[in-house]
Amino acid sequence: MKHYLTTILLLFPLMMQAQYKSQVWCPDNGDGTFTNPVINADYSDPDVCVGASGEDFYLTASSFNCIPGLPILHSKDLVNWEIVNHAVKALPPLERYNIPQHGNGVWAPSIRYNQYNQTYYIYWGDPDLGVFVTTAQKPEGEWTEPQCVIPGKGMIDTTPLWDEDGKCYLVNGWANSRCQFNSVLTVREMSADGMKQIGDPVIVFDGNGTEDRTAEGPKFYKRDGWYWIMCPAGGVPVGHQLAMRSKSPFGPYESKRVLATGNTNINGPHQGGWVHLKSGEDWFLHFQDKEAYGRVVWLEPVEWKDNWPVMGTHPQPLPKGWEKYCGQPVLKYKKPDVGKACPVQNPVESDEFNTIQLGKQWQWHANYQQTFGMPTPYGYMRVFCHKQSEDYKNMWEAGNLLLQKTPADNFTATAKIRLSAKDEGQYGGITVFGKDYQALVLKRVGDEFQLQQITCKNADKGKPEEVKTLATLKATMKDQVDYQPALHCDAYLQLKVSYLGGKNADGTNKHEASVQFAWSKDGKKYQTVGDKFTMRQGKWIGAKIGIMAAEPAGKKVRGWVDVDWFRITR
Repeated sequence: MKHYLTTILLLFPLMMQAQYKSQVWCPDNGDGTFTNPVINADYSDPDVCVGASGEDFYLTASSFNCIPGLPILHSKDLVNWEIVNHAVKALPPLERYNIPQHGNGVWAPSIRYNQYNQTYYIYWGDPDLGVFVTTAQKPEGEWTEPQCVIPGKGMIDTTPLWDEDGKCYLVNGWANSRCQFNSVLTVREMSADGMKQIGDPVIVFDGNGTEDRTAEGPKFYKRDGWYWIMCPAGGVPVGHQLAMRSKSPFGPYESKRVLATGNTNINGPHQGGWVHLKSGEDWFLHFQDKEAYGRVVWLEPVEWKDNWPVMGTHPQPLPKGWEKYCGQPVLKYKKPDVGKACPVQNPVESDEFNTIQLGKQWQWHANYQQTFGMPTPYGYMRVFCHKQSEDYKNMWEAGNLLLQKTPADNFTATAKIRLSAKDEGQYGGITVFGKDYQALVLKRVGDEFQLQQITCKNADKGKPEEVKTLATLKATMKDQVDYQPALHCDAYLQLKVSYLGGKNADGTNKHEASVQFAWSKDGKKYQTVGDKFTMRQGKWIGAKIGIMAAEPAGKKVRGWVDVDWFRITR
């Protein structure tokens, strides 16, 4: 452990936010061009706005039940991004979200700057509870406690629009799973401050029975006197992007398809945010569903033709029946013109745990509770063991999973850990977690430790884990006191994610990945252990990687894992 050496670094917190360049994915090519995706991580349903200065861009995304929620990323050029904040520290009501609620919570948020009151807003729909909002004077600062402004079931994918006369309108989609209808978009008027509904909803678009089924994720804009709604349709894996326009916020709207797969193998390019630059350029950020990897963020140029936004580039040759205003995704393109060159900056992945704040890349799987774990000033993060329920099946029940998004198609994650076990059966280690998950852990068995591989298929359906013992290890250290003594075991645990490739029936890429674990006593020579595992996504999110710690029900003294560092490398 790094212990007291790290206290010096605590005096310089800004130094710890220095420029970060990922070893495994950097979209900035260094020659004035970028390669998509600009964020190769699961920032599902992204939305973006231009900041008050006109020179800053802020992005948020769905976070569902993961806490802290509503991540906020900042960029100066739409290519180089860093995580600067989270807008939600705990989801209400606490009694609901203090335990894991996989797939519930924050769905498809929107972030907007209201120039009339100089305030940033984020709206989202909780499909079970209603429309929520939080506000802040600066995206990097404190956000207000989430407030439900329209209670009710089924409302999702909400976006406000403040008109030139100060009136506020809200567009949203609908979740069939909650209200038994979907594929329609509705607009209603809100109070000028956006905090109360003052008008009833009006259906402005209906995709039922057409190729525009599953219309959802709408974003609201105004340009040159026209009201615009941008939305995805046709389904997540194979759908497309629509643009619709009207002279009134309540329609009627005419629509055109403006982005689709075309001659590429980029499936379902849709749902995102449009931004207008000071230079006059327009750009569109959207997601691509990469299955186990989650929904990654792409950046497309936008050109206006006959007052319609053409996103990406026209395919050559044109596919049969290709629509006039429809583009396809770009893989490589010149960077946006923001008037200056911006330094390379990627979302942080590795963590030395050298500050007393948890790194912004980490999230828990429920509202944070102190028994989940805590940072320290000694250069390590402590994760306490989850006390399993009496009828324990698998870790789908655990809120103390300390996880982050996968950062690339191919990468290696390595952690230096110490398991401090005060009782039999306590364990902890690293994991790749989704509906299927696998972990490599140290577990106390008697006065020794076992290196074990834990595998669970269909965890979301309550299926039990399978455990394989790989090695028996001696304790590294034993407490020299009689009061609640612990046995300690140190190890370097590693997982390697490798893209498998392949094609789906429609010709798009098949985004599967294999996971192989390894371990080391000294951090120099690693031994591959256990069975390979096929990574699988979670509930509406990609698979995540990080730390797992647990113990059987009934234990009276909790064990823990101290994580010295967690590093992402090639």
